[in-house]
Parts: sequence; C-alpha cells; structure tokens
Amino acid sequence: QVQLVESGGGSVQAGGSLNLTCSASGPIFSSPTLTWWRQAPGKEREYVARVSANGISDYADSAKGRFTVSRDTAKLTLYLQMTQLRPDDTGVYTCQWRTHWGQGTQVTVSP
Repeated sequence: QVQLVESGGGSVQAGGSLNLTCSASGPIFSSPTLTWWRQAPGKEREYVARVSANGISDYADSAKGRFTVSRDTAKLTLYLQMTQLRPDDTGVYTCQWRTHWGQGTQVTVSP
C-alpha cells in the first residue's frame, strides 16, 4: 500500500540544475527518514542524501555543496535540489523509506 513516486528527472548539460521530487502515499509514518539513492549503468547503487525523522539532513561527499535535500512532512514529500551537475551525477535516482522503494527517475548529465 505504501507508494513512493519520483519525478523531475531529465537531461541537462554539465553545470546545470535539476529538482527531484519523491511523493509518498499510503500507511507511512508522519515523520519518516527518507533517503535518495542513485545508480549508474554497470555501477552499484550509491547513497546521495537523506532527511532523518528529526529533520536533520545528510549528504554523500560527492553531493556536499551542490545538492540540497529537504522534506515536506505534511505532504510526505522529499525533494532534492541539484546544482552544478556533473556527468558522474548521471543515474537513476530513487527514494527509499525502510524497505519501500520508488521506481526511480532518470538523470542524465552530458559533458
């Protein structure tokens, strides 16, 4: 019954920006820890950023200074503002709560 749906992906040139959204629905806690992951073709899934239940944000080293993660608790929505994008940011970005995962949204950054 829990659903996580990502949106906002697309194609952008290096140095550009994208804003991702993860919308959650169903029987989910009111203040969940929500996490962004990404996976490039042929690569392992990589942690990107998260907002914990107490509202504290955390980032992978590769995302620090470029990405901003935030949460709308009332709407159970997770956001990821990405700036200064690089080709190695390319991948399928997926949000996760506990054992629940979204389908993912594709981000492609060209040189």
